[in-house]
Amino acid sequence: MDGRTALPLRAFWALWLLVGMGTAGLGGCTTLTQEEEKYVERPAEELYDRAMALLAGKEFVKAAKAFEEVERQHPYSRLAVKSEIMAAYAYYQAADYDAAVAAAERFIDLHPGHRDVPYAQYLIGISYYEQISDVGRDQGMTQKALDALTTLVRRFPESEYARDARLKIDLVHDHLAGKEMEVGRFYQRRGEYVAAVNRFRTVVEKYQTTTHVPEALHRLVECYLALGLEEEARRTAAVLGYNFPNDKWYARSYALLQGKPLPEGERSWLSSLWPF
Repeated sequence: MDGRTALPLRAFWALWLLVGMGTAGLGGCTTLTQEEEKYVERPAEELYDRAMALLAGKEFVKAAKAFEEVERQHPYSRLAVKSEIMAAYAYYQAADYDAAVAAAERFIDLHPGHRDVPYAQYLIGISYYEQISDVGRDQGMTQKALDALTTLVRRFPESEYARDARLKIDLVHDHLAGKEMEVGRFYQRRGEYVAAVNRFRTVVEKYQTTTHVPEALHRLVECYLALGLEEEARRTAAVLGYNFPNDKWYARSYALLQGKPLPEGERSWLSSLWPF
């Protein structure tokens, strides 16, 4: 992102503990803590340079706060707009992904036509992407990553971030397909073959370019045989053999069918998905 790097800056709070200048009757003096420093207005350039220095020193949280201070003290300055997106970046570097998403979404809402909107959308996508859990857990974050990255590619297909977004979308699809496979295998082990078939079909129909498709087709062969649907099992094996003739899953399906001749040229709901 324009080669910009910055460090988080500590928050400045405008704290006025004295109601008026003549509060001598309070008895004793009030001591300000470090977090209660008296508000001091500084030039936007000075605040921004401090934030960048913090970012360069990898003090990311402090840098994010420092960028926010630029906007707070000088909301209508050129550097205020720049600081908004830099704050999102600093939060991302700090692995505070919720804050990064919130800052990036705010930037897009406030400046929908700005040249850095594609980058803000990219920050949202990779913030979700960094939180993707293993396939054994809920995939809500995975879906959010997919939605954000897809939005980036759809709205800004020629941006410098679209290429990386497309690569990550492929990985996200593979991850989601892996989740469907895990659930499908779970149902299959329990003998709930119809439920398993639905999961494996989802992989074949929705995630056709992922690495899980050959296994999904083989599992469908197994489930169809368990359900007594031998013809459908043979057709599915034919699709598997046509598209992945050297794959281990086709070898297993062929062995499972005991070498019975597989149909050629026949079509089923699966074969329509593949280039015969």
